[in-house]
Amino acid sequence: MSRVVLDASALLTLLNQEPGAEKLTPELLTNSVSSTVNLAEVQSKLVALGIKPEDAWQAILAPLRQSVDFDQEQARIAGGLITETRQFGLSLGDRACLALGIVMKAPVYTADRLWKNLKIGIRIHVVR
Repeated sequence: MSRVVLDASALLTLLNQEPGAEKLTPELLTNSVSSTVNLAEVQSKLVALGIKPEDAWQAILAPLRQSVDFDQEQARIAGGLITETRQFGLSLGDRACLALGIVMKAPVYTADRLWKNLKIGIRIHVVR
């Protein structure tokens, strides 16, 4: 299986064991990557819930094969995606995830249902 990219919402679904977490199988997770932008987003949400920063960070990294630094190419792509995503209200973090998927030519997993309407040249899997 090739690499897959997890959005912040997919990571939160997994960490909180919400509906859809079962679609993020152990096999899929062994090939999963996430942008450092999305890791910061998940870290912020967990710490805001009262989880110690160190514990939250370890929980976030545990299911991932790799975190990928947000680089100049991804920044260019994420910025350019604004025209295709504005009508769906995607955030910079969302576009960072999509940019990573585009760069890696990898499918993206999200819990955000609106993403299924995107036509940006990569497969998008909605887990719930």
